[in-house]
This record gives sequence, C-alpha cells and structure tokens, in this order.
Amino acid sequence: MRRTSAAWAGWALCLCASLAMSAQDYPEDDEMVLDLIREDGTRAETGAEPAAEFLKCKKAAWRMPGQFLVVLRQGSRDSHVQRTIRRLRAKAASRGSPLEVLQTYSGALHGFLVKMSSDVLHLALKLHQVHYIEEDSSIFAQSAPWNLQRLLQPHGGTSENGTYRPPNDGGMAEVYLMDGGVQVSHREIEGRVLITDFNNVPEEDGVRVHRQASQCDSHGTHMAGVVSGSDSGVARGAGVNLVRVLNCQGKGTVSGALAGLEYIRATLQSRPVAAVVVLLPFIGGFSRSLNAACRDMVASGVVVVAAAGNYRDDACLYSPASEPEVITVGAVNSADQLMSQGAGGTNFGRCVDLFAPGDDIVSASSDCSTCFTSRSGTSQAAAHAAGVAAVFLSSNQNASPVQVLQVMLRYSVSNTINFLSLSDTSRLITPNLVAAMPPANGTNGELLCRSVWSERSGVTSTDEAVSRCRRGEEMMSCSGYTPDGDHVGETITVHGGQMECVAHSAPGVKGAFAVARCCVTGGLQCGVHASPEPGRDAECVGTQHHLTGCASRSAASMSSDSRPHGAGRRRCVVEDGVTSHAVCCRAPSLECNLLVNRSADDDQVEVSCPSGWTLTDCSAVSQGSAIMQPDASGNSCRVRGATGANGAAGVAVCCRVRPTQPDTTPH
Repeated sequence: MRRTSAAWAGWALCLCASLAMSAQDYPEDDEMVLDLIREDGTRAETGAEPAAEFLKCKKAAWRMPGQFLVVLRQGSRDSHVQRTIRRLRAKAASRGSPLEVLQTYSGALHGFLVKMSSDVLHLALKLHQVHYIEEDSSIFAQSAPWNLQRLLQPHGGTSENGTYRPPNDGGMAEVYLMDGGVQVSHREIEGRVLITDFNNVPEEDGVRVHRQASQCDSHGTHMAGVVSGSDSGVARGAGVNLVRVLNCQGKGTVSGALAGLEYIRATLQSRPVAAVVVLLPFIGGFSRSLNAACRDMVASGVVVVAAAGNYRDDACLYSPASEPEVITVGAVNSADQLMSQGAGGTNFGRCVDLFAPGDDIVSASSDCSTCFTSRSGTSQAAAHAAGVAAVFLSSNQNASPVQVLQVMLRYSVSNTINFLSLSDTSRLITPNLVAAMPPANGTNGELLCRSVWSERSGVTSTDEAVSRCRRGEEMMSCSGYTPDGDHVGETITVHGGQMECVAHSAPGVKGAFAVARCCVTGGLQCGVHASPEPGRDAECVGTQHHLTGCASRSAASMSSDSRPHGAGRRRCVVEDGVTSHAVCCRAPSLECNLLVNRSADDDQVEVSCPSGWTLTDCSAVSQGSAIMQPDASGNSCRVRGATGANGAAGVAVCCRVRPTQPDTTPH
C-alpha cells in the first residue's frame, strides 16, 4: 500500500481555473482578508497602486490553504523579489506572525511561494511591486485511473481527454456501507457520507483500550471513496450511509452483521428509498443465517453486493459471497487478470457473478483529509460494482435487484480473463466477465439471460445436481453436463411454483452439473411440458408460446440428448425410451429461431447467436455421440463429436424481443 499526496498521478489534467474575485464573491474567510485590508492602519507604500488582486481556485477541494504564490509586476527583477521578501518578513515579524518562503521564481514571472497566515496576506497584498497573489492549488495528471477507464471504455463512456464521465452521477441512489470507520472530513467524500448511529463491533484482539471509530477508518474511507469520491468514485453523487460492523482490525461477527442488516431494513421501512444498494465488503465462513438475512434483504427490493473474498478459493465456501441472491464480485487487475496477493488472491467459482477492478485502486486515505492511497482486494471490486449499480438505479429506479444483475452481466466484457491458474472444473463454472458501465439508454426491453451452474453432484446413480433461477427470473432451458463428456440427462421439476433444473449422475461418471438458463424481460412467462410417454416428443401448446429449451433423460442410455425440431420449432425430438421436457415461454414481441453449426470429424464447433439475439438453449447432434459444453459467461456453447463420430452439429435456440425497427433474422 502506498500513499500519495492530493496531487497524485492518475487523474485528468484539470488545471485549476483561478479567478479574480470581487468582494461579494468572497466566502467568509476571504471577506475577513478584505476587511483586514480596509481596516488596517498601515497605509500603502509610497507610490503603490491599490491593493493587488487575490486569486483562488474555483474548486474548493483542490485549494491549499495558507500557501500562496506572490507574483510581482511585469518588468520586475530578481532584486525586486528579494526586496519584497525582506519587507514582508519585517511586517510579519512586527506582528509576531510566522512566514516561510518555499520557492522563488525568475523565469516567465518573478515572485515567490510563501506559507503565511491570513493576517499577513492582507499586508502582502499592499506591498509595492506585488501584482497579484494566488492561493496555491492541486493539479492532476491527464487520465482517469485505470479502474474508472476500464468501466467506461467498452461502451465509449470516456470523453476525448480521458476524464471519467458515466451516464449519471448516481445521485438518485443511496449506498449502505457495512464497514469500519470513515473519515467524513476527507475532501473526496466530505458531505457525501452519513455516519449512522449503528455500531456493533467486537473487542480488538490483544488491545486493552477499545479505539473509537474515528481512530480506525482506513478501510471504510477507501471504500467510501471508491463508491462516491469526488475524483476517485464510480457514483460521485450517491449518498453513503455507514453502518459500522467492523472494528479497527477489520474484524466483525456474523451476529453483528445480522444486526446491521436488521438496522438497514428498519431504516428503509421508516424512510423508504427507491434506489438502494447495500455493500458488504467483508467475508466470513459459510453462514446459513447471514445468507438468509441477505436473501431477505434482496426480497425487499434492495440490491446487495458482496466481496468474493481474497483466499484464492471457491467463493461458495464463504458468506455472504455464497448467497445466490447477492451479487458476488471477484477482483481483476489492470490487465484484466485475476488479482493476486502473495499466497492469496481473488476467490472464484460458480458463486461469483462477475469480476471488477480490485488491484492497485487509488482512493481516499484516512492519513489526512487530502491524502490518497492504493489498496487491493475484492472489497474494492465490490465497491466498483456497487457504484455501477447506483448509477444504473439512478436512471432506472424501478429496476429489481435481478434486473440490475442481468444488466450488469449484459454489458460486462466477456472472455478477457486468463483462467489458466484455475483447475479445469473452476475454469468451466467461473464466469469470464469483467464489469463495465451500462450505457445511458439502458437495455430497451431486450431479453437478458445468464447461465446458473449447480454444485457438482455425487458419483452414484441416485445423485443429482439442482440449479435454480433467482427471484424474478424465468428458466428458459435446462442442461446437464459432466466433465467426462457423457451426457447423463436432465429433467425439469416444479417446486413452489419455481422450475428447477435437475441433472442426473450415473455409475462411472465423475459427477454432473445442472445448468439453468435464467432470463428476464417484460412480461416473460415460462412453463414446462413433458412428453406423454418415453419415446414421444414434448411440445409447446398454444400459438403464443415459443420453444426455448429441451431437456431429456433415458434410464437406459448415457447419451439421451433432446433437440428442438427444425420444422415448426415447437417440439423436442427424442429417441425411443427417452423422456423429454419442453420449456415453452411467451412475452410481448418474443420470437425464437434455430441456429445450426456443424463440425467436421471430431472437431470442436462453437455455436453462438447473432448480435441482438440471446442464446436460450444449446444441444449436440451426431451420428455417434457428441459432447455439448455450456459457456458460463453467456451467449455461446461448444460442441464436439466424440472420436469416430464423423462430425457433430450444435443446435442453438436464439430468442429476442422483436425490435421496433426491422432486424436480421438468424439463418
């Protein structure tokens, strides 16, 4: 971790625009200086013109109080500079006021840089040869930090000079930050952070005196800066409410987090807010209680964002990262590679929804009110995602938590992360998605889908794996997959009105995964129709329903794939002895088509939908056997024929909500 001053590199070159201010323009401090000038009994030096101008930066946060550039009149020489310094020292000494000359200038202008109090400033303004005095201020390098650039670049959100300009500032959203202390006087977040009256933290290990929150606000200050800092923040207009659940060592308890979530829930019930994000930049061992509290929070309409964890491990082993209703965020570096921290690094796996910048992130430091520091971790990544959610919610206040997630996934950058450091299974189920800012026009009602992987089943013939969609999503297809390549079959069941995708294991198979394709769009409704008996096709009933996916299982065959039929596109075709399930969906202006891509011999072929269309299902077709592998990141799947299968074909179902303008239909 490194500290930088307020003029730290990595920012837009925003040379502070100074201005000459008339008396009515001065705030209280500067009015006092003018009053001193008017009331002081010292007359201007002989031959001197009226008091010199006093200039200052337009942006108060960039000013450096007490440090001034004294610039002499045109035609002055070095001797005039030294003479003016001596006279100012004498006047300051006569009043017992400190004065420190830091630098002299003799190039484009003649003058000096000086630290002095306001009562000496008014004397300097009346010195002969002084043309004007400018308060010193910060300048910044000409580019946004890499993390903010990364959020905007995919969709052209940066301006020509590289400054950070999101679609809006997130000002209509509130973020509840569950963390330690926050230095609210920091210039990055001043006026943006409310310290709530909630405080539930454990005693510190090995510390006799329990420190106050104001004495340990490093992590929280950095988090608040990433979310809504004036220069380092993602959503710079969002309000941040601190709910303190971590002590000065960054440690809390599950019970304290539960109490904090209850506090937030009670606050929102008494003072409803349309757009709310709860940020959980911490992690603990798997906790059913903590997951349940997060799930309940999401059910109330709140977007909950959590850190995936920094243990280079499966995020499903930790809470709240393992809760399916939470948006769980892993961390990448500036090269879009997995963040690494010595022996640790970002967590991964099916419980991670997406990744975000989390390495070498510059934000507010609690060391001083103008200090910045660099930190790394999935806490920082989660703060970026929370900021993106706040920006989106500010212009889409009626969006549900799952709609926010689907939009974030839709506009993430896919397949840029190198997963070679992960195991084969982890590479398969970890989404290769890096967060980016959705464009200002949003989704325009398009169909949004994501793949939801189950945990791996056991290896006996009775073991099953189950995948479910989140609240507010509809399941448009169900697939079973095994790393061995054997298709063991899947079925779709309904519990409590919700479809479940069930993949079946078998002897000799190293476990199975169930993969549900979960989607949202306005008015989407899906149901499942089973084949009347084994060997007969399952089909959709009613002209308004579209076939979006096929599932099948045979008790006698290891390869029991079912596929949509090309004619009419309303039936799932099966072989003798195979039971099939057809997923049938309807929505206003929904349309679906089949896309077939063939491979030669046993070559692998990728099947993906054209731009504007969304993949809802994929199946493999071969004269022998074929292997279909879903893509954890979204809109494609891979199919390859088994050895000697003489080629294979991938059959994809591509759907969309029909646009208002004519578009190309996939063939």
